[in-house]
Amino acid sequence: MSKLYFERYAYRDTFIKEPPSPNLGLVVTIPCFDEPDLISSLESLKACEPPGCDLEVIVVINESQDASQSIKKQNRATLNAAIEWSAAHSTNQLKFFIHYEALPPKHAGVGLARKIAMDEAARRLDQVGKNDGIIACFDADSLCDSNYLVALEEYFKTHPKSPGCSIHFEHPLEGAENENIYQAIIDYELFLRYYVHALKFAQYPHAHQTIGSSMAVRNNIYQKQGGMNKRKAGEDFYFLQKIIPLGQFGDLNKTRVIPSPRISDRVPFGTGKAVNDWLINAKLNTYNQLIFNDLSYFIKSTNSSKDFKNIISEVAGTQWPASINAFLETVDFENNIERIANNSGSLEAFKSNFYQWFDAFKVLKYVHFARDHFHPNIPIYEAAYTLLKMKGITPAVTSKEVLIQYREIDKSS
Repeated sequence: MSKLYFERYAYRDTFIKEPPSPNLGLVVTIPCFDEPDLISSLESLKACEPPGCDLEVIVVINESQDASQSIKKQNRATLNAAIEWSAAHSTNQLKFFIHYEALPPKHAGVGLARKIAMDEAARRLDQVGKNDGIIACFDADSLCDSNYLVALEEYFKTHPKSPGCSIHFEHPLEGAENENIYQAIIDYELFLRYYVHALKFAQYPHAHQTIGSSMAVRNNIYQKQGGMNKRKAGEDFYFLQKIIPLGQFGDLNKTRVIPSPRISDRVPFGTGKAVNDWLINAKLNTYNQLIFNDLSYFIKSTNSSKDFKNIISEVAGTQWPASINAFLETVDFENNIERIANNSGSLEAFKSNFYQWFDAFKVLKYVHFARDHFHPNIPIYEAAYTLLKMKGITPAVTSKEVLIQYREIDKSS
């Protein structure tokens, strides 16, 4: 790859002085903030079946420059323990690099920490000419199945045109935590799976999970798309929306990442925030299935267009649901669709350009609009139950059993 990315977009210069192995092909990146048990995540990776290429794990232990003394104390303890552990467990084929950095308060957060690690991974792969090497994202409180590394390697070998993938994840549903925490995580994971399944039901073409601890991308694609962002939350969603629309993005369901179900209030949304909210409210409401029924009418009618140059007149008489008609008025639909049609040389190009405009951000904006004005939220179990029935699947009785049904559907897809 050109040095352009590193000269213009990388956050900082390289911090690993040791030359990479010529056989390096996969780098796992881990942001680590105020984590008491990073070693368990490193041990989980160490216990994996080794891939055919050499592997590096890059950990960025980070904090804001104005972090509290308790966070700084925990990070120092984690840093010292991780350096000692990595020195004892690194091999020629699997090396662990532990880096500490205090970040500017304005940008300190998971996005910048993930970016620092991913930028370094891209540099390491570039140094050995692995333009299409794999950069995987993991978290400092996650575990994985023993085939995690070989499954990643196999996916990118068997899908040479894929820019990246979302990796199957499963939160623990039982264990030493309070039972309410597991009920909260059941509802939260059910919400994550329900939303993607509902988008697929509506035939939205770019429906994938966007979880920071379970995604991977090729090195050249990472650089071409401008790298990771500095967002303090939602960095994974925003990053993958640059990758998924490229086409042939995949879902790796032959292995599993196991995120922590823990409580956390470090970011305004995500697993920890969802668990906290559930413990306060003892419920989780989500988007009504009627929203996705409405969305499916719009997508089907647009996808069925054959004369894209005259699409405005073609869809003028379409009886779209009220939520769709009202939303399209807010996004200047007619002028935008005409512009897209005029800038498309073929039907295939039109559909590609259309979904660049009607992207995941706009879809979510529609979902929120429909929720606020037409179809109020309903309990997650009710929504997930209804969607299974609409798919012709007999739903199970409990929310835990329904979640397991969704997991099984995902693993078999």
